[in-house]
Order: sequence, then C-alpha cells, then structure tokens
Amino acid sequence: MKTLARMIAAGSIAAATLGLVALPVAAQDYPTRNITMIIPFAAGGPTDVIARIVASDMSKTLGQQIVIENVVGAGGTTAAGRAAKAAPDGYTLIMGHMGTHAASVALYPKLAYNPETDFEPVMLAAGTPILILARKDFEPKDLKEFVAYLKANEAKVNQAHAGIGAVSHVTCELLNSVLGIKPTGVPFNGTGPAMNALVGGQVDYMCDQIVNAVPQINGGTIKSYAIATPERNPSLPDLPTTLEAGLPAYQVSAWNAIFAPKGTPAPILAKLNAAAAKALDDENVRKRLLDLGSDIPKAEGRTRQALAALVKSDVARWKSVLKPTN
Repeated sequence: MKTLARMIAAGSIAAATLGLVALPVAAQDYPTRNITMIIPFAAGGPTDVIARIVASDMSKTLGQQIVIENVVGAGGTTAAGRAAKAAPDGYTLIMGHMGTHAASVALYPKLAYNPETDFEPVMLAAGTPILILARKDFEPKDLKEFVAYLKANEAKVNQAHAGIGAVSHVTCELLNSVLGIKPTGVPFNGTGPAMNALVGGQVDYMCDQIVNAVPQINGGTIKSYAIATPERNPSLPDLPTTLEAGLPAYQVSAWNAIFAPKGTPAPILAKLNAAAAKALDDENVRKRLLDLGSDIPKAEGRTRQALAALVKSDVARWKSVLKPTN
C-alpha cells in the first residue's frame, strides 16, 4: 500500500511538473496559426487605420498573419464583449480605445465586461488628439463663432458620432457639457460612416480623432476649428489649439491599445508586447502614424503596467464627466 501511495504521489508530482512545463513550451511555439484582431468599428475609422498599420508589422515579427475583423455595434462594446469571452490563448486580440475600455463604464450600466478585470493589457499603440470639425459650408468661420453659433442654435444643429460610448461621442459630450448645450446626436456604425456624412453635408459637426480627419482637412472636404491639445500638431501646423482659439476648458485626447482576454499566458503577452513595440520602432510605421497626427508612446508608456494604469485612470475620469450628463 505504501508503494502504491508513493507511485500515486510521484505520478501526481510528475503531472503537475508537466503542466508547469507545458505553458512555456506552448508560449515558445506561439503563434502557430493566424491571429484575429477585432476592431470595434467599421473599416476606415481611426481605430481601424491604426490597427492595420501596427498589425501589419507585428505579423512580420510573429511569423503569422494578424487578420483584422471589424465588429460594429453599441459604440464598440459589442466587439469588446466578444473579445472578453474569447479563448485566452493569444489568438484573439482587440484594438480597444478610450471609449470601449474607459468611457463605456459610465455610459452602459449593464456593460457585459469590465475593462479593468476582463482583459490583459498588451500595449498602448497610439495617442490620438481630438479635433473640432464641421461640414465645409458650416457658417462659423472660427472657434469663437462656432461656439456662439451652437449656443444660439442648439435646437437646430446636429452632431455626428460613431455610437454611444465611441470616442467621437464621449469627446463631443464633453464639448457640449463645456458649452452647456444639448444638440441632436446622430449615431453611425463607426467613425468612417460618420465622417462620410460630415463630408456629404448631412450633419453639422463632430469631434473626431486626428487620424480620421487629416486627409479630409487637407483635401478641403471638411472644416476644422481647433485641436484639443496644449500644443499644435505637426501634421496640421496651421490648426490652432483650443487654448489659442478661445476655449481652454476643452482639452482631450484619445488612445488606441491592444488587449487580450483575461488569463492569456504571460509569455504570450510578452511576445505580443515585444512585437508591438518593434512595430512602433519601425521607420515606415512611425512615419505613417505621425503623418496621420498620432502620438507614438515612448518606452515608459509601452509596458503592460502603463496601459493598465491608463485604463484605470480613464475609467475614473469619464465616470466623473459622463454620469452627470447622462
């Protein structure tokens, strides 16, 4: 009996040891097939553009294709909920952003996921300054006239956004709160379609990430009033800041970041973080992101811990901003 007990105990220890060894071996082989990166909005929007630029270079480093899958709905929370429930094996990622992984907590009381606990942070991909935009034939000529016009005509004007909780929605909610107005909101399934409506003159104004707006501004298809950052952006050097243009209370930037489902093994997360960091150091990737006006995070902002801290602080910030408004 003692011999049998020893055999069972030895077998249990061996099995446990194999279990401990299996994880690093699997991580060492990772990835062995395509990886899916879910984008919470339609193709052509800022999150989609940034994701495709970064994922393309990551694919080269990882040796497997990162396949982009656009999943629209509910301001990006449909996609985020799906990503949170995916197998934690490194083969499903999401390019989340300030809306899906921060502001959504304040806007959706029955949110199907917790941004702070249901995901593993991988890395911040880019910061994206916010612009105040309008259709090209909108009457106000500068930001001061824009503010005065909105206050005088709030019942008539309409504002485009990519759905409740999207960056374009929450950043304009902040603007409307600063101005003390409640215009008519017009939701679309993504920032790309919202921008198309602005270009077509179907809506009056919107707040959008710079990545989505630079080509349209340079092409003269929309009007831009200001950038909501302390300093001007090199991609639009002639566009004044909100501070310069007379609205210092409106300061806001968004961000895009890569997340994996909770429980994804640490060695796999480390590989993904390293591949993303290498992408941001690539000269071509950097040029493409900078040309679009993105802010590329420095080394200290590329850690998993830094992204976790950013999510936590932004969840708290947007709770204070959005809950009184909604």
